[in-house]
Amino acid sequence: MTIDTRPGLQATVVYARPDQQWVVPVELPAGATLGEAVERSGLLRLCPELAGAALELGVFHRRCAPQAALRDGDRVEIYRPLQIDAKQARRLRAAGRDGRPKKTKGTGP
Repeated sequence: MTIDTRPGLQATVVYARPDQQWVVPVELPAGATLGEAVERSGLLRLCPELAGAALELGVFHRRCAPQAALRDGDRVEIYRPLQIDAKQARRLRAAGRDGRPKKTKGTGP
């Protein structure tokens, strides 16, 4: 029997929906990956929309592959897909088709 004497890693896995957010501390062995941190967090069971999906992950606002090595103190972020592309949203606003009235010059304070 081999005993792993490497120190463990402490990380936080975060995920947010419009109605709720999760911040889950996890402890993993040295050499663990971002994907393993997400699995250990239990969020795949709590949030059915994540199960089976190709997850977009990041660490402190930088996208990373699930196979990327985890470092002590990392905040693993699970990103939701965009509802609409930012460029398309601007085009819709400019055309006045987003449900908001078009702005006109001279109507402000």
